[in-house]
Amino acid sequence: MPPAARTPAAPIASVLFVCVHNAGRSQMAAGFLTHLAGDRIEVRSAGSLPAEQVNPAAVKAMKEVGVDISAEQPKALTTEAVQASDYVITMGCGDACPIFPGKHYLDWALDDPAGQGVEAVRPIRDAIRTRIEALIAEIDARQKTRAP
Repeated sequence: MPPAARTPAAPIASVLFVCVHNAGRSQMAAGFLTHLAGDRIEVRSAGSLPAEQVNPAAVKAMKEVGVDISAEQPKALTTEAVQASDYVITMGCGDACPIFPGKHYLDWALDDPAGQGVEAVRPIRDAIRTRIEALIAEIDARQKTRAP
């Protein structure tokens, strides 16, 4: 098949990251997942009470490891985003996230980088990357068990 006629494969999974302000943890997680998995996994992020902008310390910490999240904007959590996702990963949003059957829910206990300098954000960033790498491995393993 000529290259122009090829269509990209559909994502193998969809992941939604949710935190309160959608300005730090969830943005860093979405940035890492997009960076590490490319278009293999559909990535969303949202907040139960979105902030005006992404945390500048989170932007700086991510830029240090080659991931640019500076163009991202906090988004409000919607029922539709949850319904459209295979995995819903919460990070301190409490009971704000609606629960639907058939979704994989994970709650990642991570410090909130709000109001912190980049020095305090780096360990949070690194913990998120470790969890993202494990999540990709889990998604890949699930995909292999579903393959014919």
